[in-house]
Amino acid sequence: MSRPVTQNAITLDKVGHHFVSGDKIVHLFDNLSLVLEKGKTTAIIGPSGVGKSSLLALAAGLETPKVGGVQCHVGSKLLSLDEMRQASGFIFQQFHLLPELDALNNLALPLRLRGDKGAYNTAEEWLQKIGLSDRADHKPSQLSGGEQQRIAIARAFITGPSFIFADEPTGNLDEKTSAVITDLMFMCARDTGAGLIIVTHSRALAARADVCFQLSAGKLEAVA
Repeated sequence: MSRPVTQNAITLDKVGHHFVSGDKIVHLFDNLSLVLEKGKTTAIIGPSGVGKSSLLALAAGLETPKVGGVQCHVGSKLLSLDEMRQASGFIFQQFHLLPELDALNNLALPLRLRGDKGAYNTAEEWLQKIGLSDRADHKPSQLSGGEQQRIAIARAFITGPSFIFADEPTGNLDEKTSAVITDLMFMCARDTGAGLIIVTHSRALAARADVCFQLSAGKLEAVA
């Protein structure tokens, strides 16, 4: 009997994943199932090295599981892997802003690559939303870590993705700045209706999510 399709969601069905290190095969997890819904925030916590980032990459369609399958439905449409990536935004611990571009152009670039003629107007609107209109002509080297991450968050959301994947988004920030970044991510997710999936070591960040799972010893368990 086939599993029911969950619309506007990414479904991981009995996935397993491993990697080869030297002459050894390192198993991360097996028989893992998970549904990530658009419009909901999901946190995944767990010790270092258990495969949290690999799980995030599988869910985003950046990697293919060794076993099982990953499907993404937006509305009634089943997306291809390429369409999944197009429907997703990404936030990383490292900010990955282009150093030669100022804040405005870093934000406008994803839209320009899609041929959006209103790219700069939209980028200006997002700079205002994240409180950095006065930094429009500043390059990343002229910005603080928190300011760079605010731009990275806006860049992830600016194309209107269905899902946002965040890998340790506050990992390089102090406690006060982390709180600001967390508020901004959840505000953007709420305002846009995107599904927000976060891998984090921060219990405070994870506690803000609608649902939280812990990955440990190859098992994924819901955290109350």
